[in-house]
Amino acid sequence: MTALELTVRIGAPAHGGHCVARHEGRVIFVRHGIPGELAKIRLTDSGEDARFWRGDVIEVLEADASRRPHFWAAADALKAGAAGKVPVGGAEFGHMDLAKQRELKSLIFTEQLARLGGMDAADAGFTGVRGVPGESDNGLAWRTRVAFAVDGSGRLSMNGFRSNDLIPVTEMPLALDSINALRLWELPLRGISRVEVAAPAAGGELLVLFVEDGTRPGAADKPAAKLPAGVSAAALTQSRGTAADGRGELRRIRGRAWVAEEAAGHTFRVSGEGFWQIHRLAPQVLTDEVMAILDPKPGQVLADLYAGAGLFTAPLAQAVGESGLVHSIEGAPGTSKDARRNLHHFPQAKVTQGRVENALAAQLREHGRKLNGVVLDPPRTGAGKQVVRELAQAGPQRIAYVSCDPASFARDVADLRRNGYALTSVKVLDLYPNTHHMESVGVFERRSTSR
Repeated sequence: MTALELTVRIGAPAHGGHCVARHEGRVIFVRHGIPGELAKIRLTDSGEDARFWRGDVIEVLEADASRRPHFWAAADALKAGAAGKVPVGGAEFGHMDLAKQRELKSLIFTEQLARLGGMDAADAGFTGVRGVPGESDNGLAWRTRVAFAVDGSGRLSMNGFRSNDLIPVTEMPLALDSINALRLWELPLRGISRVEVAAPAAGGELLVLFVEDGTRPGAADKPAAKLPAGVSAAALTQSRGTAADGRGELRRIRGRAWVAEEAAGHTFRVSGEGFWQIHRLAPQVLTDEVMAILDPKPGQVLADLYAGAGLFTAPLAQAVGESGLVHSIEGAPGTSKDARRNLHHFPQAKVTQGRVENALAAQLREHGRKLNGVVLDPPRTGAGKQVVRELAQAGPQRIAYVSCDPASFARDVADLRRNGYALTSVKVLDLYPNTHHMESVGVFERRSTSR
């Protein structure tokens, strides 16, 4: 059955990389359009009982001046649509110039904060999404981490947006040049379900992680042997008895199962299972923001929640000195292990692995010292009500909140405001160019009286 095609006028941007269009009263979330354009779309999700439909632009009848040819053929919706296929996900804003991308992201952030956070972004000094110094003019070659799928024929692939279709790829223009230089699409990948790559932003040894699907024992050994000299390789073996998180057992094949990253004058060891900021400039940019917000002093007690490999903990611990204390809390076991290695020379850094809300409460009971400040860098789902309540009990005067999702940030803004905090400043940085994602850095101050 042929998918239904419609002609619509593209409306306002919406969170998630869409714009809103309407057809006979029906709301349609459309990707790959620009507000104001007249376009032909192909519906990807539709039904008479559905609250809304979804669709992709397949032909532009009246183009916005900001539209440009997509830099990546596999992600070009117009080319994919002409062939009756879906485009690769992950570069959904690549059809417009960076200035327009940031304009749309600014509108989305403002709308989310108003609707979910209950406040005007301008009241917190928001002036629009901004790029970062040192970013390329075209927003390419910034990803230090990339994950690929592998199709049934053993070809390196990526998923289409909201699709189980695997699309073979022979490049990833958002990735660092050193990642594309590996030419992973030439490797024999049968028995592999996923390939993940980590490249240190400052240069150095890359790590390729092969996730085996369990059908061929040792399947990662053959492609690992074909990697260029000086590239490390490891495997995650998925089989019966695999850990509950689905990640399996990590096996080093050659080199080391981690990469060395540099930020704020510190060196961090980040394993194949660990978390690190994706944009090559993000670790330093975000550390500078956090340190300026908290302005840590010797002897203070701070908390780094969702601390990852210790990116913020290390400079905070150095600043508070041995008379101070930094609670560094992370939920993921592998990432927490990285933090322990990275912070072992800071006795004032208390590294804890566990659910943030539980670990924070336990640490505060044990040490009996109120917090002077907190850095909060949760996953895309946000911190949530329980973490916010524990923070309010701890009573820090200032919170530096780093967020990669405007919707969860806005929900947490509402919760923090109900618990006695005011969002006094917010910056939104374009650390994900050519995608709909953005990074917010908010400053929360404890009000003198709270409800």
